[in-house]
Amino acid sequence: MINFSLFVPIILYFLLLIVITCYANKKARLAYNKGSFMEEYFVGSRSMGGIVLAMTIVATYTSASSFVGGPGVAYKLGLGWILLSMIQVPTVFLTIGILGKKFARVACCTNCMTFTDFLRARYSSPFVDILSSIAILIFFVASMVAQFVGGARLFEALTGNSYFIGLLIFGISVVLYTTFGGFRAVVLTDTLQGAVMAIASFVILYCTIKTGGGLEHIMKHLATIDPGLITPTGANNAIPKPFIMSFWVLVGIAILGLPQTTQKCLGYKDAKAMHDAMIIGTIVCGFTILAMHMVGALGRAVVPGIEVGDMAIPTIVRSVMSPFWAGVFIAGPLAAIMSTVDSMLIMCSATIVKDLYFHYVLKEDWAKISSKKIKNFSTITTAIIGLIVFAFAITPPDLLVWINLFAFGGLEAVFFCPTIFGLYWKRANSSGAICSMLAGASAFFYFNISGVSFYGTTPIVPSLAIAIIVFVLASFLGKKEPDKILEIFDF
Repeated sequence: MINFSLFVPIILYFLLLIVITCYANKKARLAYNKGSFMEEYFVGSRSMGGIVLAMTIVATYTSASSFVGGPGVAYKLGLGWILLSMIQVPTVFLTIGILGKKFARVACCTNCMTFTDFLRARYSSPFVDILSSIAILIFFVASMVAQFVGGARLFEALTGNSYFIGLLIFGISVVLYTTFGGFRAVVLTDTLQGAVMAIASFVILYCTIKTGGGLEHIMKHLATIDPGLITPTGANNAIPKPFIMSFWVLVGIAILGLPQTTQKCLGYKDAKAMHDAMIIGTIVCGFTILAMHMVGALGRAVVPGIEVGDMAIPTIVRSVMSPFWAGVFIAGPLAAIMSTVDSMLIMCSATIVKDLYFHYVLKEDWAKISSKKIKNFSTITTAIIGLIVFAFAITPPDLLVWINLFAFGGLEAVFFCPTIFGLYWKRANSSGAICSMLAGASAFFYFNISGVSFYGTTPIVPSLAIAIIVFVLASFLGKKEPDKILEIFDF
């Protein structure tokens, strides 16, 4: 039986997203008349303020893994996973602080609108362009599948309806507003979704602690279930020290190689917006991740017996809240998932339309192509990518967090070196970029498929080490980049 009190707030939330999309579409049409469709659709005419920049990076980074998968693991392993998850707190600060200012300045000087544009400006190599585009499409699709599955599972757990119906509703909603609203709709909805995530995580945590009889009572109950649940190493010592080091790399330092967050640095309007975003984003990201992982870990004592980790958060929410408020606050996880999907969809569209089709197939300057033709091709491409991801998500995998971490690791193994060395090392060149991207991706796939571990670490650690070594060696052996390129990058 359908619980309408649960559906009402969810439906209202989706209607609000539609209103925002219509507003963004109207603003975008005005921008099209003043300038380029490409610049508006893919970077929002570089007009983001501090709050919007902070929220869109937080919303893009936090995903099904942050709101469903990660807390699901915390439910199984306990407080140790909360400690591990907090490595993600400086994500916004690192991204904007290390990449933001120089990345955006170079992008303006070279008219970059996509992450691949940046690589093309720095390395002047078609091979780098094509490799980066392929990597973005492969790993983004994998990550988006995890997000689609997470959204559908939330719907299934909360409403009792089928997984497929949830997938259909979630998929259609996020694909439509991304397709027709472009970058501006993405960042505006991300701002709303970031606020919803922060508020929802606080309320869900409060209700969980209250239902469990207080924090002290919950902790004692966890200790009786398994003493390992309240230790840094987790239940059954499932979090060894090498794994912790791997996380410092995967969701700490190496996040500088994630194109989906780096791309957002192209759209802010001034230095003040950048500095404000560093502070706001760090606070919001840290609080949200802490609260949701605490819900997962503490929920083990409040709602015991959940077998599938990914079902922990939706089951806990239904158990500690009335149907109406569960519908209101489940918008938090939905917001996290949708905000990640929309950013990846818009980047996949940009990769195919601008970086591959117009540049290598038509071989035309996109500035000379009619805005109507670009608009039609871009919106159709975005919709098709969404449908492909939907098809992959019909048969869901078991645990979302590992798919998401696989996609994260793959992107970092490919893009960390070309991004960081490209910005800050004069000797970096296309030889280093090409060899590093190939070596990083190959190593990452090898360590994942073979199961070989480097001193107990996860695949990202040896893969990134190999990528760095190869980049440095190949750059010294390769040809120096032209002086005109180095001047743009302040070398």
